[in-house]
Amino acid sequence: MSRLQRYKKKRVRKILIINIIAICALAVFIFYVSARGLKNNESNSSVSKQVDDTIEESTKEDTIDNTDSFSKEKAREEKVNLVIKQANTLALGYDFEGAINLLQAFTEQFGTDDTITEKLANYQHKKNSLVPFGAYSSIDQINHVFFHSLIADTHKAFDGDYDSNGYNYYMTTISEFKNMMTQMYNAGYVLVSIHDVVRKETLEDGSTRFVPGDIMLPPDKKPFVLSQDDVNYYKYMDGDGFASRIVIDENGRPTNEMVLNDGTTSFGDYDVVPVLETFIAEHPDFSYKGARGIIALTGYEGVLGYRTQNQNSPTYQQDKEAVEKVIKVLKEWGWEFASHSYGHRDMNLYNYSFLVDDTNRWQEEVGSLIGPTDLYIFPFGSDIEDQHIYDSEKYQYLKSSGFDYFFGVYKSPWMQVGKEYIRMTRRPLDGQAMLQFPERLEDLFDISKVIDKSRPPLQ
Repeated sequence: MSRLQRYKKKRVRKILIINIIAICALAVFIFYVSARGLKNNESNSSVSKQVDDTIEESTKEDTIDNTDSFSKEKAREEKVNLVIKQANTLALGYDFEGAINLLQAFTEQFGTDDTITEKLANYQHKKNSLVPFGAYSSIDQINHVFFHSLIADTHKAFDGDYDSNGYNYYMTTISEFKNMMTQMYNAGYVLVSIHDVVRKETLEDGSTRFVPGDIMLPPDKKPFVLSQDDVNYYKYMDGDGFASRIVIDENGRPTNEMVLNDGTTSFGDYDVVPVLETFIAEHPDFSYKGARGIIALTGYEGVLGYRTQNQNSPTYQQDKEAVEKVIKVLKEWGWEFASHSYGHRDMNLYNYSFLVDDTNRWQEEVGSLIGPTDLYIFPFGSDIEDQHIYDSEKYQYLKSSGFDYFFGVYKSPWMQVGKEYIRMTRRPLDGQAMLQFPERLEDLFDISKVIDKSRPPLQ
């Protein structure tokens, strides 16, 4: 091989390496943009600058040698495919604006082509077809459904012991949950965040008020909110066929830990969080702009399966550090947290001083782990007040503690948008609802295609 041939071969290798680096840098940029979701004007306006800062730096040496046009064209094609793939991901979550901004930012740096032009036209057409709240005319029609821990092993849960009947009333099996989500997905339901349903708006004088959000969906889609109560994995559930805690797997994904009969530990989809994650991965259009559910926590036996309630425990610091890492990942994946009180008491029956003590302890032991939250889910679904408008000392204290959204339980959707707070009812999708009041769930799914055959009659 001549010196000239060796030189050209080295130059081709260098060009290929430079193109690979550029593609990797572009992938990092796209991930950054999509993670931010392009949900507000501030993030939208930063797209071009991010392209300038990231891609310009990574492609400086692209101009070193322009003799190998084939290699450059191949690299550009790969960049186009990469950015279109990420734009498609945003569009599947109904974030057409984010997809459009991403492609436009890309074309400003690399120019356009027929594929990108076609995609932009398609996304713009779909964006123009969206309507506020999809199939609903108002936010009052939006369902908020909730669950307790899912039963992973029905043989253990329904074994006839003391707790079996309670599980039959208030729990849902994994197969039932999957069947519900499948039917709701097929019926056009789309999971949304409560903060997208109703948002706090700051006025010119500095005061705030709550107004309907700007959820935009196709006309046949029905937004709904989902939450899970008591994600604490209480000790009484040990050995009864439930997960024992939430952990993060080797891929950085939230999953569950479950103790098997032989004492070994299994990791997998054993409760709402990972089961729903798997479903969304298979049906990305089931989630509006990456929305997930609300995790409601008490505190008297720690959180998420970690016994953080006892500071004298020899594993307290270890458990605290472990659960903080889990909470961080859950938030990154879109999950939100709510207070379910510290001791799970009916706050309508207890007096003001009890609520104050309970709330303070929850803030100290749980709020310090999860960070600020404005969501309060009443234990037993029992509201603190029976009157139509909040004005009691209990409400004022919860409000002063940072809570703006309050959730009770009812058989159908209901919402009250006040100037200072939001009240919303949630619908239980548990054994009692399915077996005792099946007619209440007919608008959501066909019960006959949901019920787990291993579920016994209610006692």
